[in-house]
Amino acid sequence: MTSKIMETHFESNPLIDRLPKHLKQFIKPQVYDDYTPINQAVWRYVMRKNVAYLSKVAHSSYLEGLKKTGLEIDNIPNMYGMNRILKEIGWAAVAVDGFIPPNAFMEFQAYNVLVIACDIRQLEHIEYTPAPDIIHEGAGHAPIIANPEYAEYLRRFGEIGCKAISSARDYELYEAIRLLSILKEAEDTPEEEIKKAEEQVDFIQNNMGELSEMSRIRNLHWWTVEYGLIGTLDNPKIYGAGLLSSIGESAWCMTDNVKKIPYDISAADQSFDITKPQPQLYVTPDFAKLSEVLEEFANKMALRTGGLSGIKKLIYSKALGTIELSTGLQISGVFTNVIEDEGKPVYIQTTGKTALSHREKELVGHGTEYHAAGFGSPIGKLKGINLAIEEMSPRDLRAYDIYEGEQVTLEFEGDIKVIGEIVTGTRNLQGEILIIKFKNCTVTHNDTLLFQPEWGIYDMAVGQEVISAFSGPADVNSFDMINHVPSSQTIKQKKSSEREELEKLYLSVRNIREGKTATTTLKEAFASLSSGHPNDWLLSVEIAELAKKEGNSDLVDKVLNHLEKVKSNRPEVAHLIDNGLELIFEKEGIV
Repeated sequence: MTSKIMETHFESNPLIDRLPKHLKQFIKPQVYDDYTPINQAVWRYVMRKNVAYLSKVAHSSYLEGLKKTGLEIDNIPNMYGMNRILKEIGWAAVAVDGFIPPNAFMEFQAYNVLVIACDIRQLEHIEYTPAPDIIHEGAGHAPIIANPEYAEYLRRFGEIGCKAISSARDYELYEAIRLLSILKEAEDTPEEEIKKAEEQVDFIQNNMGELSEMSRIRNLHWWTVEYGLIGTLDNPKIYGAGLLSSIGESAWCMTDNVKKIPYDISAADQSFDITKPQPQLYVTPDFAKLSEVLEEFANKMALRTGGLSGIKKLIYSKALGTIELSTGLQISGVFTNVIEDEGKPVYIQTTGKTALSHREKELVGHGTEYHAAGFGSPIGKLKGINLAIEEMSPRDLRAYDIYEGEQVTLEFEGDIKVIGEIVTGTRNLQGEILIIKFKNCTVTHNDTLLFQPEWGIYDMAVGQEVISAFSGPADVNSFDMINHVPSSQTIKQKKSSEREELEKLYLSVRNIREGKTATTTLKEAFASLSSGHPNDWLLSVEIAELAKKEGNSDLVDKVLNHLEKVKSNRPEVAHLIDNGLELIFEKEGIV
């Protein structure tokens, strides 16, 4: 915390304090002093252009939100300052390094916390970057959450989305996209390296197999939170953060080149390419429709349907997940096997560390140390008995010898047999039996041995059906989840004597604009710039703005002549120069 700016703006936000440890591992400090004068100029250009243009095409919540969230046009936001203001609308913001895994990203949202990649795009990528940056997150996401209806959609999306079950391919795709975005944003990356990374993303995207829940809900997120339009098909407004933060795409998306589609559940099956402008966008009539589609999607998730398909999704994911039984018992671990009978699961098996919980709280004595090697249990009803074990009264239990100290044979539907001596049972607060503990126990499926007495005590879960299956543990404290090591790190800009000299010129002009002591005059700064850095365009635009304010028409003419030369030498930035000058000379009321 060396920066004075950081010290003066520092204010903790209780929402960040209550984040679980496994989310806190992604948070990194925002070192405000790392932002260079060029970075600040890039922020200022994009924000000035955006506010001027978006005042016409963005949802009304955007401009109101800019004021409410304390985002300044002239300065990159300070996270601590943002948190002080976001606190008033019940949100917080944290800094992270580029892309983080989708489940984690959504879980942050569930806690009303915005994830902000605090790097900023290079001047060369001022219109659009595939890498998440502070312009995208700060200027895109933050303002729109000042709308309470949208903010609740975002929170609810996070809550449901972080329970979506991924496939092993999803994580491969995340890593490939992360690497590609880093290479594309870094300067001087060899073209063949970018091509190789693009081919890898393309290959995985085209070989995903059946889309997982996480893939499909990420599609919904992309077409709403990132690239959503709102209103009518003929006259939509922008609310998606990807559009709000891209001066290129926010204009492009309003043309007839981009197909407009009414938003509905079919968007879950429309994949996207993060590296290219979007060929089609979805238009929601209002924010209420977003929540309606989200609930429609959630109703089909294993989170709400459970059953055999839910268990199979967890097995296919090869990742930590949870099933919940009809008694409320939750089994968390890596699911590796299910025995089925007539379309129903009759036995489930985890491998490795497993924990048992009830209502998201680990049951005493049933943590990962006790169930270190895995957990297996029958599920369903006893054969020929219409009453499920959890529904049996004490008299019923006695009648079937399900009683402490008794030797018992339990035959379940699907030919699962449990033979052993009951030690005790664990009940929930409603008095329903959750677990029955056996000694000298043998468990079989027909002729296959599933558990034998030499393995020790057998804990049998009680529940006639699987009512829910979801990603992650029931109790986040059951597992050590501080284990995320990204395969790629964001690449910082290179330093050179030429670059440092240019940064000093940007700083001098910034100081002149802010009325601070400057080491040079505007005229001297322009002379140094045009002779030493003839290809730079953004500082010339800033000098033209200040020269016009000072009434120095001679300098204005020199700068405009110079910019004409830059445009002919670098036609790819001509429209950026024109856009900057348009703000100064045609729409002075906005400046």
